[in-house]
Amino acid sequence: MAFAIRMTQPGGPDVLLTDPVQTEELAPHEAWIVQEAIGVNYLDAMQRQGTVPVPFPGGVGLEAAGHVAAVGSAVTNVAVGDRVAYALGPLGAYAQERAYPAERLISLHDDMSFDVAAAVTFKGITAQYLLKTTYPVGPNDVVLLYGVAGALGQLMVPWAKHLGAFVIGVVSKESSVEIARARGCDAVLVWGTCDLPAEVAAVTGGRKADVVYDGIGKATFDASLDSLRPRGVMVSIGASSGIPEPVKVGTLNAKGSLFLTRPSIAAHASDLNEYRERVADVYAAVAQGIISPQVWQSYPLERASEAHVALENGSSSGPIVLRSR
Repeated sequence: MAFAIRMTQPGGPDVLLTDPVQTEELAPHEAWIVQEAIGVNYLDAMQRQGTVPVPFPGGVGLEAAGHVAAVGSAVTNVAVGDRVAYALGPLGAYAQERAYPAERLISLHDDMSFDVAAAVTFKGITAQYLLKTTYPVGPNDVVLLYGVAGALGQLMVPWAKHLGAFVIGVVSKESSVEIARARGCDAVLVWGTCDLPAEVAAVTGGRKADVVYDGIGKATFDASLDSLRPRGVMVSIGASSGIPEPVKVGTLNAKGSLFLTRPSIAAHASDLNEYRERVADVYAAVAQGIISPQVWQSYPLERASEAHVALENGSSSGPIVLRSR
């Protein structure tokens, strides 16, 4: 019998437990997906921890790729045997098989593997909206990006470079410097070993950054604000070190009329047409070689807890994928 990973309560990786998949009659607009590869994202860990509220008991995971095994009576956009991928939608991607809303399935070309699709769809949408919507990056923009040695950085650095930006990467340890340089960063700074705003000013001739993408949160937030030029944009994309303290509006004024935003993928990809357009842009970027997702490690689905440990302890340097078979 097929199985899925479910949670009965929030907690550490050990709350991820296997559970048999119950075969169910498909709703008219659903498809039954036999999944081959499942993407592991930091949002999964935040939901598991209870930092981002989700229903318990329940499934986990928001991204997978596989093939269509059956379709509901009203489904017209996919057929049995089609290779497909998806991101967002109902929780429950950590499963060998599942029902899923057919309208959100994206057809895969034969030259895109299931592993690559599971590694790039969710994170690719994130990179796409951050670079093209939250702050439309263009030629000569200075981008300051944390976590360039990780899975999202693997996509954002080359894409920002393709758009013409000067990219300053921030890493947490010296051993990640070469990874950041190999990904295309114009300058690399190691957090904790320098005065970050001063170094950003130095490498930009005093200009500082047009936009900061900060996924660290509390530990780096003030330094990120101080690394921006007047009217620069602070984009908070995570809080691995804790949630930053509330910011007084006057602080943004005093630091140079700064802009501050905390975007989410749901606000940029829940609308069906917008979702499809963003995924098409991501897959085109892969096809054109603008971004080249490389899976760091794959784990059997039943070892999802080990994948979460690697995700959270900082040992990964790229996408993590769960293999369901």
